[in-house]
Amino acid sequence: MPPFDVPEGDPFGPHNLPYGVFSLTDPAGAPERRVGVRLGDHVLDAGAAAHALGSPYAGLLAQPTLDPLLAAGRTAWSDVRRALTAWVTVPAHRETLAPHFHPLSDVTLHLPFTVADYVDFYASENHARNVGQIFRPDAADSLTPNWKHLPIGYHGRSGTVVVSGTDVVRPSGQRKAPADTAPVFGPSIRLDIEAEVGFVVGTPSEQGRPVPLGDYRDHVFGLCLLNDWSARDIQAWEYVPLGPFLGKSFATSVSAWITPLDALDDARVAPPVRTHPLLPYLDDASEEPGGYDLRISVAINGHVVSEPPFSTMYWTAAQQLAHMTVNGASLRTGDLYGSGTVSGASEGERGSLLELTWNGRDALELPDGKRTFLEDGDEVTLTAWAPGPGGTRVGLGEVRGLITPAVSP
Repeated sequence: MPPFDVPEGDPFGPHNLPYGVFSLTDPAGAPERRVGVRLGDHVLDAGAAAHALGSPYAGLLAQPTLDPLLAAGRTAWSDVRRALTAWVTVPAHRETLAPHFHPLSDVTLHLPFTVADYVDFYASENHARNVGQIFRPDAADSLTPNWKHLPIGYHGRSGTVVVSGTDVVRPSGQRKAPADTAPVFGPSIRLDIEAEVGFVVGTPSEQGRPVPLGDYRDHVFGLCLLNDWSARDIQAWEYVPLGPFLGKSFATSVSAWITPLDALDDARVAPPVRTHPLLPYLDDASEEPGGYDLRISVAINGHVVSEPPFSTMYWTAAQQLAHMTVNGASLRTGDLYGSGTVSGASEGERGSLLELTWNGRDALELPDGKRTFLEDGDEVTLTAWAPGPGGTRVGLGEVRGLITPAVSP
């Protein structure tokens, strides 16, 4: 099928147009990375298309990463998106652009931007309550006292953020079960996933100047799917008193496609009703709806085990950005922050194996055997879509990772 003739209902139609970075191999065998835009099952070489059409945006698009486009700011993001939409929908451009489309099967997708800093949050009340009930079953409230007053988060490791399709080596580290007399070292035996959404910062901010809620869309370029791989046994032993470290830093997987915020206007929804008063810098009562109606699916070896709904997230991406900078911390182009595990109210909507198996108590029944936590050879795939204009769906790509055996130190 020609690249322009996207079937009706395709989640990667001209209403979507997510950005990525791809490479082809030239006759000499030298790979060259290029900014691409997905349309159906093809990728448009955006820089080559811009040159062919004499576009003023060729300098932003004829690049090996999305970094220059991210740094260009909101006006440029909107202008480039309008131009791309016209390029792929106006019949007069077909002959010019046809040579610059490539089938997805003929390209390699890469990490689309340089990850500057990485922060991960803990924004799902359902997830937080499940974790509280698992580890603090006798507590009067399964939430910690601060949970409904601020978005809890931690600073992660940007250097181990990898693109979808990258294998995940089982991490090794110290672990100590409650009954053990001393810690032991070895491969994690409680390797887990966390189904999340990542938000990609484009426009930086000045150190010492917080970013208010209303400036969210001026700084955040778009979103992607994110899997925050977690070694629960390593995490449990190291966690007190400073929080996640080696149990999280070995790998974080993101989708190859970044969906611009402008493609998700029809997916905006109000967040859940607040049950505690918020301090002014987090109070979004007078702001545009801050939630997103994203439908996520989690599959292990091709078998769907959960469908977490992002619309249930208590803290929004705008509130997370405001909290992340309220102390004067600056934003950099390429900053990535994760939503935290997405979990709904029902058992089939939990976004981690920790919750799905209730900390290993209740094994999942899969076609290839039972699972409490991940085994070597397991492949985890996250996919998602959002409501689009006129009843369409906006595809968010996928995050895929295969677990390989630990490497001895």
